[in-house]
Amino acid sequence: MIGYYVHHQGRGHLQRMRCIAAHLENPVTVLSSLPAADVDIPWIVLPMDDTSAIDPTANGTLHWVPLHDNGLRERMAMVAAWISTTKPDLVVVDVSVEVAMLCRLMGVPTVVVAMRGDRFDPAHRSAYDAAYALLAPWAAEFAVQDWPAEWVAKTFHAGAISRFAGRPPVRGGQHSGSRRGLVLWGSGGNGVPMDRVVALAGATPGWEWRVAGKAPRGTGDVWELLRWANVIVTHGGQGAIAEVAAAARPAVVIAEERPHGEQTATAAALGAADLAVSLPAWPESSQWPDLLARATRLDVAGWARWAPADAARRAADFIDAAASEVRSATEQPVA
Repeated sequence: MIGYYVHHQGRGHLQRMRCIAAHLENPVTVLSSLPAADVDIPWIVLPMDDTSAIDPTANGTLHWVPLHDNGLRERMAMVAAWISTTKPDLVVVDVSVEVAMLCRLMGVPTVVVAMRGDRFDPAHRSAYDAAYALLAPWAAEFAVQDWPAEWVAKTFHAGAISRFAGRPPVRGGQHSGSRRGLVLWGSGGNGVPMDRVVALAGATPGWEWRVAGKAPRGTGDVWELLRWANVIVTHGGQGAIAEVAAAARPAVVIAEERPHGEQTATAAALGAADLAVSLPAWPESSQWPDLLARATRLDVAGWARWAPADAARRAADFIDAAASEVRSATEQPVA
C-alpha cells in the first residue's frame, strides 16, 4: 500500500498525482485537504487549518505548525491514524515538510517530491535528509547543481509531468489573421495580473489575447487554448510549465514571487537551456514586442527534454520499485 499526500494550494500537486497514480501498480490512498477528485482512488479528506498563526515555524525549525490550531491537530491525527491502521509501505509527499516528518517519525519511509529553489533551510533539510528518495519533476539534464551529494544520490529525475503528455504536438501558424497570445496563470499565487494583461494587450497591436479560465474568450478546454495560441505567457510553476512543454509552444515565463525562490530558479533553468524566454518579474509594457519576437524564434522541439512523454509512467515505476524495496527490506529477519 502506498499513501500519497497532496498539498491543497494550487492545482499542480493534484494534477501530478492523478497522472502518476494512473500508472501505479500498488494500491494507493490519497490524503489531502482538497475535496476528493473524480478519480477511482480511496481519498481521505483532511481538515484545513483554523485561523491561528502563533509561532507557525516552531522557531524556524518547520514551515507551518501554528500553536493550538485545531485544523493542524486534526489533520496530523488523521494521517497518523491512517498510518497506524493501514501500515503503508511508503508515503509519497507532494508537498509538506511536516507530513513527511510525521510519516518518518512513525517509521514509514517517504518519497518526497522535490522543488527547485533554495531548500537549505532547516525544515527542508530535515525532510530531504530523512526521505527514502526524492522525486524530481524535471529531467536529469536540468539537475539542481548545488544539492548535497547525498540528495543527488537518492534523486530520481522523472521529467516534468503533464496531464497532456503524449498528445500530438501542436503545429503553429495554422491560421490567418492576428497572432495569438495566451496568458496561462495558476491558482496557487496572487492570481492573473489582469491590469498587466490589459497593458500587455495595449502594447502589442496585431496580437489577440486570451486568458485561460477568464470569460468570455479564455474559458474552455486548456489544451485547446494551448493549441490556439502562437505564444504562451505563463508563470514559472511546475504544473503550468509542464503543460506548455506538452503542447510544445513558444513561451515567455515570468517568475512569480514564491517562498524559497522556486519559480525564479525554474525560470532561470529554462532560460539557460533556451527553452523559453525567462524573466524574474513582469516586464515593462514597452518590452513586450521584443519578448514575443524572441519567443517565436525558439526551437519548441526542445520542450521534450524538459517533459518526456513518459514522465508520469517513469515516476510511477520508480515509486512502485521503492515500495517493493522497502517492503522486502522490512520482511528480512533481523540478525
